[in-house]
Amino acid sequence: MDVALTSVAIVVARMTDVSLGTVRTIFVVRGRTVVAACLGFVEILIWILVVSRVITSLHQPIYAVAYAVGFSGGTFLGMQLESRFVSAEQVVRVFTRAGETLLARLREQQFAVTEFVGSGKGGPISLLFLQTTRRNVGAILREAHAADPMCFCIVDDVRSVSSARTRSPRPGYWQRLVTRK
Repeated sequence: MDVALTSVAIVVARMTDVSLGTVRTIFVVRGRTVVAACLGFVEILIWILVVSRVITSLHQPIYAVAYAVGFSGGTFLGMQLESRFVSAEQVVRVFTRAGETLLARLREQQFAVTEFVGSGKGGPISLLFLQTTRRNVGAILREAHAADPMCFCIVDDVRSVSSARTRSPRPGYWQRLVTRK
């Protein structure tokens, strides 16, 4: 019974430390150093405790299997956490030859789209920029490929945003702005 409980504890601990590692990496990329450092501390503490238990008990091969199961489960769990709980602001860039059509379709669906017109090797091309939440990216990409199956799309995470609609203005700021003559 002790071996089974230890194996379960190894799986759970390893899932925890690997999923923390995934989330920590996201915070590092976004510049959240204090949060990333705290997560890293907990992650490595769990890892040291689990590895020491597995290495000192090599006569029980089930512990190595539990370690591997915990690692793969933690990878899956970390990806699920990342997709659900981490900041979901995205920028979508669409390079298309069907700019007007796609622009109209996206604006019909209430997406804020900025269009840049240029020329490429094959002639005129539109570059559409959209800032949106992660949950809308799939719909945008489906619309883009429906309007132009040959379009090229890039999706990036937004590290930080600075605009009039996202800043916290001082009290009275908007009133002074509106009444300014």
